[in-house]
Amino acid sequence: MITLSLLHPLNKTPVQHWTFEKESVIRIGRSTDNNVILYSAVVSRHHVEIHRVDSGWEIRSLGTNGTYVEGKRIAEAPVQNGIIIRLARSGPNIQINMAEEKRSPLQELLENRSRIAASFTTVESPSVEFENEFKAALTP
Repeated sequence: MITLSLLHPLNKTPVQHWTFEKESVIRIGRSTDNNVILYSAVVSRHHVEIHRVDSGWEIRSLGTNGTYVEGKRIAEAPVQNGIIIRLARSGPNIQINMAEEKRSPLQELLENRSRIAASFTTVESPSVEFENEFKAALTP
C-alpha cells in the first residue's frame, strides 16, 4: 500500500491523502485522467508517475517545470518511505509513505505449503511394463 499526502505549503502538515493498494502506476497532474489531480498553474497536465518496480516504487518526472527532491531536480528517483517531492520549483509538496502489504494467515500458510511442495523432487511411478517384468522375474 502507498499513501500520497498533499502538504500544507507553510507548515508542511498533511491536508489531503490518497491511498492506493492495487495500482502499479500512480499518475499525478492537472488533467482529470490522473489518479491525483492538483489544480495549480505550475503543475503539468501529466506531471509525475510513480511506478511499482521489483525493489519497491520509483518516481518518474514528466512535467516541463520539473520535479524536485531535497531541492534537486530529478528525472527518476527511487521512493523511500517518507520522501517529499515538490512539483515545480514553487509547486505543491507531496509526501509518499509506503506500508508493508498485509497478508492473511491463510495466504501465508498457502504460500509456505507451495514453497515446501516445490522443494521436493518428484519421483515418477514405475511403468506397468516395468512392474510386470519385475513380477515375472520374481515368479519361479
